[in-house]
Amino acid sequence: MSLDTSTLYLVAAMVAAMLGAMLLFVGSQENIPALRWWGTAYLLGAASIALWTLAASSLGEMLSLALNAVGFLACGMVWNASRVFHGRKPNLPGLVLGAIAWVAAVMTLSPEASAMRITIGAGIVALYAALTAGELWSERRRTLQRRWPAIVVPALHGFALMLPILLGGFLYADQDKFSGSVWVTVFSVELVLYAVGTVFVIFMLVSERTVTAHKTAASMDPLTGMFNRRGFAEACSRVIEREATAGRPVTVLIFDIDHFKSINDRHSHAVGDDVLRRVGRILRSACRPSDLAGRYGGEEFVLALLDTTPERARAVCERLRASVVDHAWSTLRPGLEVTISIGLACSAAHASTAELLAAADARLYEAKRAGRNCVR
Repeated sequence: MSLDTSTLYLVAAMVAAMLGAMLLFVGSQENIPALRWWGTAYLLGAASIALWTLAASSLGEMLSLALNAVGFLACGMVWNASRVFHGRKPNLPGLVLGAIAWVAAVMTLSPEASAMRITIGAGIVALYAALTAGELWSERRRTLQRRWPAIVVPALHGFALMLPILLGGFLYADQDKFSGSVWVTVFSVELVLYAVGTVFVIFMLVSERTVTAHKTAASMDPLTGMFNRRGFAEACSRVIEREATAGRPVTVLIFDIDHFKSINDRHSHAVGDDVLRRVGRILRSACRPSDLAGRYGGEEFVLALLDTTPERARAVCERLRASVVDHAWSTLRPGLEVTISIGLACSAAHASTAELLAAADARLYEAKRAGRNCVR
């Protein structure tokens, strides 16, 4: 069975155009710049392929050259879309370098060197595919078990391009036969599969990022930017399990702001929110990168100290208490004073999160009964 190459290229162009329009629409609706880059790249590539397939013979050499350059520009945009998706700036010189290299090669080579032109063009596209795969590889913040399609799809595209070109030099000594060979038909089919596969990968990455953002939002306190009760409990459970395996103890402290209701009543809830934010910043400054801190609820905060002695934990608590007392609260509201009461629990590595939190909470109430602004 023979397949008409022109028809296959037109099908690829239509598929790419529909996918590009969909990406542009979703990118605009969800305000995702990378999707707009991808969508624009697909539309440019589709227009280039369609016009070149339908009217290559009547366009003239310069217009045909420009159409091909637009196609390489689209490949550069796909690479830049992967950069934008991961928060990096677009590489504008790299975006246009492929198109410039193609124009320079065509202007230099003789018109009879069609196989060499095909080889250079395929090499440029393969290079952009490799750069895209490399960009996705460098952002493997998830396990490769879930990320592998994002890396494999562009890598296979580059391989599919280069393999027939490299073998073509051996299989077709006559350059004129190469452009009409079975490799060109295979590539036109692969182009359709690549277009669909890439969109699948794009939406897989977008879905993964959206799920991650929702999980993060569910575990973070929006006022202080710290873990909320749920987020702290989940993170602390994982940490305690890891520390228990290593045979190291974990220390937990809970503290709350003394007479916080009075601060809200006398100075307004807006001032109370500012007090919570400032206390959160003071707590974060007292932490090591390995420690876990969070707002446990209301005016209560919690801190898990890893691999530390009871003496050091007590010193951390005293330093934290003094930092809150000595803070320049008068800059927020004249006459405002803030103190905290702290409960501390040190335990062996086998203790659970619930046990540690319950013990620290009991010590917190001892500190309150002792007159507040102290550590127990």
